[in-house]
Amino acid sequence: MQLHDVWFVLIAVLWTGYFFLEGFDFGVGILTRLLARDRPERRVLINTIGPVWDGNEVWLLSAAGATFAAFPEWYATLFSGFYLPLLIILVCLIVRGVAFEYRAKRPEESWQRNWETAIFWTSLIPAFLWGVAFGNIVRGVKIDQHLEYVGSVWDLLNPFALLGGLVTLTLFTFHGAVFTALKTVGDIRHRARRLALAVGLVTTGVALLFLGWAQVEQGDGKSLVALAVAVCTLVAALMANQAGREGWAFALSGVTIVATVAMLFLTLFPNVMPSTLNADWSLTVSNASSSPYTLKIMTWCAGIATPIVMLYQGWTYWVFRKRIGTQHIAADAAAGAVH
Repeated sequence: MQLHDVWFVLIAVLWTGYFFLEGFDFGVGILTRLLARDRPERRVLINTIGPVWDGNEVWLLSAAGATFAAFPEWYATLFSGFYLPLLIILVCLIVRGVAFEYRAKRPEESWQRNWETAIFWTSLIPAFLWGVAFGNIVRGVKIDQHLEYVGSVWDLLNPFALLGGLVTLTLFTFHGAVFTALKTVGDIRHRARRLALAVGLVTTGVALLFLGWAQVEQGDGKSLVALAVAVCTLVAALMANQAGREGWAFALSGVTIVATVAMLFLTLFPNVMPSTLNADWSLTVSNASSSPYTLKIMTWCAGIATPIVMLYQGWTYWVFRKRIGTQHIAADAAAGAVH
């Protein structure tokens, strides 16, 4: 295996880690409107991800940075062709971070309600657009002989990509619901489990359709195995959720995300962005990669830094592992006082 193949795998791992971790906090953000009934419950939901949401976004920065350094042609074509949806995602992530920090800065109900609305929409929109983006990457886009994207933003809104957006939206919401059930106590925990069942059933249907479509179009034996793992673990997560085994449900929903992302990257390889105009114009791991020397230096840096980051983030989750409920929300915090 050559270094550009190794870095294709590493970038797949980074995107997998991002969707696993950011997936549940997108889901929790969406649940602030779908699950929470009042301000204390919304505060509980926000507190479940408060210590970790910003750390989860490190994986996105790492994935984008690794793509830029290891596959500059892929990065240039991707970020120029997908400029508008990626800009919308970036703006959402900025506003979302501000909303988490500013929500409790003033006690007025209207102030807090507006920031909570921002959290909901800036969680829902990226959850959908990431699926649209990866759906287009897998399906292929209009790339010419100069390895440049020549389509329009409307070309990205095709049925396959939009279905991919529904998959990530529902899957992240389900992932967030089982995470909420794992991290909370009381009535909100039981309602999260009931909502997880409903969302999980919808997720199963759209995921089967999307992954089956991808398998028929571009899949092979390896991607078929990943598809089977994704479907089986999703069904198992639903069963664990119904049995009240929230830890198993969360782990299995996470494996579903891992298997889904793995399948998409398996259908891509050795391409990184197929061309729908001419297969010979597709971006591949060889024609889009940096020099072997650059990849060698990057490999040494990643080998040292990645385990440190993973250990630190694992320690963070361990520190904030306890469940919370409305009884843990102080009266002044529930009312919106500065804290």
